[in-house]
Amino acid sequence: MTGTPTGRDVAYHRFRFPDELGRGASDGLIAGPGGLVIGPAAGRVEHTDPHTGSTAGYDLATWTSPPVRLGFPAAEIVPSWTADTPPGCWLRVELRGWAETGPSTGWYVLGDWAADEATIHRSSVPGQAGDDARVAEDTLRVTGAVVTGWQVRVSLFRRPGAPAGPVLRTVGAVASGRATAGSVDAAAPPPTGARGRVLDVPRYSQRLHAGGEIRWGGGGDSWCSPTCTSMVLDFWGTGPAPDRYAWVDPPGPRPVVVHAARHCYDHAYAGAGNWAFNTAYAGLHGVDAFVTRLRSLYEAERFVAAGVPLILSAAFAAGQVPGLDYDTRGHLMVLVGFTADGDPVLNDPYAPDDEGVRRTVPRAAFEAAWQAGSGGVTYVVRPASVPLPPAPAQANW
Repeated sequence: MTGTPTGRDVAYHRFRFPDELGRGASDGLIAGPGGLVIGPAAGRVEHTDPHTGSTAGYDLATWTSPPVRLGFPAAEIVPSWTADTPPGCWLRVELRGWAETGPSTGWYVLGDWAADEATIHRSSVPGQAGDDARVAEDTLRVTGAVVTGWQVRVSLFRRPGAPAGPVLRTVGAVASGRATAGSVDAAAPPPTGARGRVLDVPRYSQRLHAGGEIRWGGGGDSWCSPTCTSMVLDFWGTGPAPDRYAWVDPPGPRPVVVHAARHCYDHAYAGAGNWAFNTAYAGLHGVDAFVTRLRSLYEAERFVAAGVPLILSAAFAAGQVPGLDYDTRGHLMVLVGFTADGDPVLNDPYAPDDEGVRRTVPRAAFEAAWQAGSGGVTYVVRPASVPLPPAPAQANW
């Protein structure tokens, strides 16, 4: 591992199954060949889908992690997971803050998730706010509590008689403290091998989808996240096969992006940009995927050097980042490489066509828009056979 960067406390931790079943408390979940599965169920519950009004009974089982100690006060926590939910199945992910003496917040729901809409409509859960914390779609924001650790609880649901049950493969979270002054790049870090390297990620324009099938969030102006996720899946050769998106009619310019938008869509948020839902969708395609936060483009360089493109979330006004001449309160782009001088090379899906997707932007301006806009939010998507770069001492991957 390398030394701890300065500038911001960020820590990521996840649990992998079935190997880490015993690290937490299981109620009805057992080890299966690919993850945790429902054994003798812990109970039976009735659930009403708020988006359809349909009520059904489910077998229920849960896994609760041990407290994950951070060593710093957290301001935000973002979970992510990978799982399979066949028809008749879904899962719920909850977080709570922890302090030295025990839980310091209540449990908050960070997602009711299913791979498709056959059983429930996947959604964040709005209206969750207390004196200790509140939920902003995909993020637990600490408000009045002291949080120096976290716990996650995952509940798996299966209709009685369903031919197959859900499988939980991984669950984790990234916790971050409040940003402080300073830049990790100011310390002249050692070379990473990324400068002058550009990965051959395919170029997809979200704005080609302004017409046709736009039910899941409106299409062209809002599909940056699923378009980026599709680019990276296709870079790895793991995107869905044509029979999976044959339902897209008319097929439009790129039906695989419509498929991603539908299966990343958050029915409460009414958009396809939920961070964890995008990595969960990627995880359905045989890759490892999670949400984290990186402290700088220097950390991002290490992924590019390892051959791993990244999906980054930034916010900026027109002209703030030369070459990105539009306003956005939150936009996803694929970091595909760096020039020899260290400027980031992006696949920006907001280009009007595929040819214009590849853009090179000034390093400092883009890094500031990424860090200020989302706190460095990053999707990491790659086959498990492709090693991640060595993590820093305060590990954020």
